Amino acid sequence: MISRDSRPRIAAKARLRYDRKAERTMLLYPEKGLVLNPTAADIAKLCTGEHSVGAIVDQLASKYGKETAVIEREVMDFLSALAERGLLQEAA
Repeated sequence: MISRDSRPRIAAKARLRYDRKAERTMLLYPEKGLVLNPTAADIAKLCTGEHSVGAIVDQLASKYGKETAVIEREVMDFLSALAERGLLQEAA
């Protein structure tokens, strides 16, 4: 379960890759990949295990100038979807 205090990181089996030709960020994992929109890419880049979900939300709210509650809901939805696919884990 992901909470505001969780420190998520991208799973070892996955990696972020920026495709310069297509100008998009992808999350690659065995035999598959996800094309990320710019906001999802910003979230994924912050999933290093160093930042809590709360810190990620605060950084994105500052960057995008939206209410923290709106950003938090979007971040939690995205992180939950990654966790369901096994692409996210809690940092130790």
